[in-house]
Amino acid sequence: MKDKLVIVIGGGGFLGRYVTQELLKAGARVRIAQRDPREALFLKPQGGLGQIQFVAADVGKPETIARALAGADAVVNLAGSFSNLEAVLVTGARTVAEAAAAAGVASLVHISAIGADPESPAAYGRAKAAGEAAVQAAFHAATILRPSIIFGREDQFVNRFAAMISALPVVPVLRAGARFQPVYVTDVAQAVVAALGNSAAAGKVFELGGPDIVSMGGLIRWIARAIGRNPAILELPDVVGGLIAFGGFLPGAPITRDQWRMLARDTVVTGADGLAALGVTPTPMDAVAPGWLVRYRRHGRFGAHVAA
Repeated sequence: MKDKLVIVIGGGGFLGRYVTQELLKAGARVRIAQRDPREALFLKPQGGLGQIQFVAADVGKPETIARALAGADAVVNLAGSFSNLEAVLVTGARTVAEAAAAAGVASLVHISAIGADPESPAAYGRAKAAGEAAVQAAFHAATILRPSIIFGREDQFVNRFAAMISALPVVPVLRAGARFQPVYVTDVAQAVVAALGNSAAAGKVFELGGPDIVSMGGLIRWIARAIGRNPAILELPDVVGGLIAFGGFLPGAPITRDQWRMLARDTVVTGADGLAALGVTPTPMDAVAPGWLVRYRRHGRFGAHVAA
């Protein structure tokens, strides 16, 4: 990647900032493309003089994507949405892949998700699958990465549950038996960089999962111990959880109807270990997460863990 120009669509987002940092470390020139590039300006000091650029682009506006990809050697598409599924995950993915092909880009990495399946019970899973198909049709050599739940300092998964656990005396758990294989955001970013320009990865799909498989109930209990909290944990039967997800009557319910449907299937690697194939060593959650979860303890970093 040394001196290559890589376009990172959505580079200012959660995963995007880590992908950008790994690319800069590898000596690449990075152009961050997103609807409001001002939201990514915090990354500018990460690179050397002239190593990082910013451009306004929207996957819903093909002409802006075509301009953003001008002169590119590689493209990483991180654009995602939980609401405008067809526009972003399908049509937007196709737009990026078609623009990459037209621009003569050497490599394209498209971020999907474990659970992408045309037969998924969730609209999100079906849209992810349709997006993958659109990318493969337009850019045959695209590498598709399917991570499990991604965790990291700025995530909206572990942090959301930690905030709920720190605020409530009783924590309801929906789909307590659903299993995940949480993967560290830096590991995913390293996988992206490893896939770029890698002829062995071209045209392939890699599932990315961390070293541990945990249930929803187990994850909630692990977070509680990590932040020194001991709430009552109430594992709700599916009939009640379904009412909450579909009726939305629980204030601050941590799940949508479509997420409820996604949890009907485990979010774990089902085939070959994608991280291993790309030369990335997975990071356990308990090796890094306690470092930022301290803010949810009663006395910050001076608080203690709860004994297991």
